[in-house]
Amino acid sequence: MENGAAQPVIVAIDGPSGTGKSSTSKAVAAQLGLRYLDTGAQYRAITWWMVTNGIDIEDPTAIAAVAGKPEILSGTDPAAPTITVDGIDVAGPIRTQEVTAKVSAVSAVPEVRARITELQRSLAASTEQGIVVEGRDIGTTVLPDADLKIFLTASPEARAARRSGELKGADVHSTREALIKRDAADSSRKTSPLAKADDAVEVDTTELTLAQVIECVVTLVEEKRAAK
Repeated sequence: MENGAAQPVIVAIDGPSGTGKSSTSKAVAAQLGLRYLDTGAQYRAITWWMVTNGIDIEDPTAIAAVAGKPEILSGTDPAAPTITVDGIDVAGPIRTQEVTAKVSAVSAVPEVRARITELQRSLAASTEQGIVVEGRDIGTTVLPDADLKIFLTASPEARAARRSGELKGADVHSTREALIKRDAADSSRKTSPLAKADDAVEVDTTELTLAQVIECVVTLVEEKRAAK
């Protein structure tokens, strides 16, 4: 390769929550010198803003009317990704149970998806070294021309165990129920549902350790980069 510089590569990593998507995406980006974007955090951020400003989450029209108001900025350093809304650091507040319970409803509003998708595309287009973008509709809707698309899956049991480990004090059974409910909502929504792109590589993480998943994805990215 000319002057030893690696080719920039855009990697889309999709899948339901609890598949190790965030940990994998961050680690792969850090290892390969790529930027990193957690698109779920952006949807959580706009949901947090709606909740904070007293917008009726049950009313898609009310949500649509203000979807353009909050200024959402995502820092794409995999070692320390940041997210702010109107200059406020919301990395902590967006992970609360209240936001988690409402994010599917807000995300389903087409105006919200259009706004956030635009943000995601401009971020991906502006990275010189390439980027790992993780979410639910990246390979299908946001970046259909991504160099590499990966779809992570795992059994509901494995995912619930991982999620309840992340969510302090959550029990596995109720976490599993919540995951299945959220999958159903995200997979059935009309606007860019959670789905595997036809040209995505599926990686089932049920029996794999996080290190194994990272190794697998790094190998896939390196192969794609070498072929460019």
